[in-house]
Amino acid sequence: MKMIPTITAEEVRQKLENGENLALIDVREDVEVAEGMIPQAEHIVMNTIPDNLDRLDKETDYIIICRSGMRSENVSRYLIENGYKATNMTGGMLEYTGETAPK
Repeated sequence: MKMIPTITAEEVRQKLENGENLALIDVREDVEVAEGMIPQAEHIVMNTIPDNLDRLDKETDYIIICRSGMRSENVSRYLIENGYKATNMTGGMLEYTGETAPK
């Protein structure tokens, strides 16, 4: 099985604070993002990803985010298997210390 590329929550925070433009997808449930998500992230609930593939671009490397890094790993694997570029944010929002805003 192919290794899923990973990035830490801390690396994501540093890149955003350096002004980098990242393609972030938060796959948590509505009730979870209501508590706060990375403002730059797009919210697509995990089980709706297959229906939303047409919103994604195969040339873009997406960073996939969930609460702890497990669901985002599964979504990353699914996207890669379908020809997309995806990186799992390990540790998820539990380890993210940057700015968040309720959705």
